[in-house]
Amino acid sequence: MKTLRLILGDQLSASISSLVDCDKENDLVLICEVIEEASYVKHHKKKIAFLFSAMRHFASELIELGFSVCYIKLDDPSNTGSFIGELTRVVNNVEGDSFSKIVVTEPGEYRLLNDFQSWQKEFDVEIEIRSDNRFLSTAAQFSDWASGRKQLRMEYFYRQMRQDHNILMEDDSPVGGKWNYDNDNRKSPVLGLVIPPPFRSNIDSVTQEVINLVSERFSDHFGDVLPFQFAVTRKEALVALKQFIDSRLCRFGDYQDAMIEGEPWMYHSHLSFYLNCGLLLPIECVRAAERAYYNGDAPLNSAEGFIRQIVGWREYVRGIYWLKMPEYKSENFFEAKRQLPDFYWTAETKMNCLSQCVTETQQNAYAHHIQRLMVLGNFALLTGIEPNQVNEWFLIVYADAYEWVELPNVTGMILFADGGYLASKPYASGGSYINKMSNYCKNCQYSVTKKNGDNACPFNYLYWSFLAKNRSRLGQNHRLAMMYGVYDRMSDDKKMLIERDSKAFLEALK
Repeated sequence: MKTLRLILGDQLSASISSLVDCDKENDLVLICEVIEEASYVKHHKKKIAFLFSAMRHFASELIELGFSVCYIKLDDPSNTGSFIGELTRVVNNVEGDSFSKIVVTEPGEYRLLNDFQSWQKEFDVEIEIRSDNRFLSTAAQFSDWASGRKQLRMEYFYRQMRQDHNILMEDDSPVGGKWNYDNDNRKSPVLGLVIPPPFRSNIDSVTQEVINLVSERFSDHFGDVLPFQFAVTRKEALVALKQFIDSRLCRFGDYQDAMIEGEPWMYHSHLSFYLNCGLLLPIECVRAAERAYYNGDAPLNSAEGFIRQIVGWREYVRGIYWLKMPEYKSENFFEAKRQLPDFYWTAETKMNCLSQCVTETQQNAYAHHIQRLMVLGNFALLTGIEPNQVNEWFLIVYADAYEWVELPNVTGMILFADGGYLASKPYASGGSYINKMSNYCKNCQYSVTKKNGDNACPFNYLYWSFLAKNRSRLGQNHRLAMMYGVYDRMSDDKKMLIERDSKAFLEALK
């Protein structure tokens, strides 16, 4: 009896659980490009091109490894446009022995898991949904860790993960004597930094075909499809990993929060694209950084900081997602209702930091974590943009965005819309933080040193207005006590100017 094995576009790993016991002589692997997934939100053109090209290359690699593969392209005239439609078509058209089972690894989005769980009534064969073995912690293990805890702080989860997987450990203690070197990773950019070029792939005939398809079929989607630089095979992704370890990791820690105009890539790894679609595995990235430290090729603050992004944040937000869905998607602690401003699509704003970040997002389907959190996200938080709209924007525009990683980061970390379940305080700031960590303010039409008036940086007064407006919700947060103390010492005239400028700015915001 045959087994039909469905591989999703973010499951491009030969070691994925749905393939581990595959009978290459009898089983069939199904990979399909479906319009339903490409357009349920209007994904960035480059994101679609990246995934379709990676899927096609992965299918070819599986065939070379001896797997029987059925690959269905988007423009196949018989393509039904949905997973259920393509499964039905393959099951009904099978020759010889019928399929006895359909196997799939659990998806990264709750809506798809619901769909998969409903398939049993559509087919006469067993539907087996397997755990995703590419993560270091399962949803059940995270739930066990979270059970009985009043607060689910990432730091404590991260320490447990380090211990469980023996990462940068000396017996029971962390290498260097500290778990976390974040305080060493906040250097402002300085003149003369030499930023290594990012990984750039060569566009082969497969990728070019996909680029042409995306340009034709998704012309109304956000973003630029060219230039196209992403790795689309595991071999290329491994080269991208090595390039990061060899040329960028040494300075990643120091400047991971820094932003420079015209330098979208900085010292970051740009590996989340490949981790989140399966071309790279988290543990191999962690071990590569660990080896670099032990070999003397990277300082501890860089190696630990990179490892924390994977073992800490990446695993943690996935755990939060599966623990709190589906209710988590409707969280709106501040009751934010404002519409997403047009400039998130056009980059047409006098605020240079926002214009830079949106422009680079449009060009690259990428922005690093501080651009997402402290510029784009900070503005959405301070101005009270409705969380569903912010979540949809982040899901659309970034090539590494899937709901399991995007939703907790936006709802919990960026917007504090869960009321502090994920983060201990809102990550809000005035213009001084952006000025410290970037050179954006130098070429801005607003003055970051001015606190009020037409030429003042809007972040300055919006920050204080946000705190004042939400005091009933945030006043008891001990991490904000100092800032509320500063606000209370302001004169009534100063407070009046803050509210005047904030009201005028928000009324003009479209």
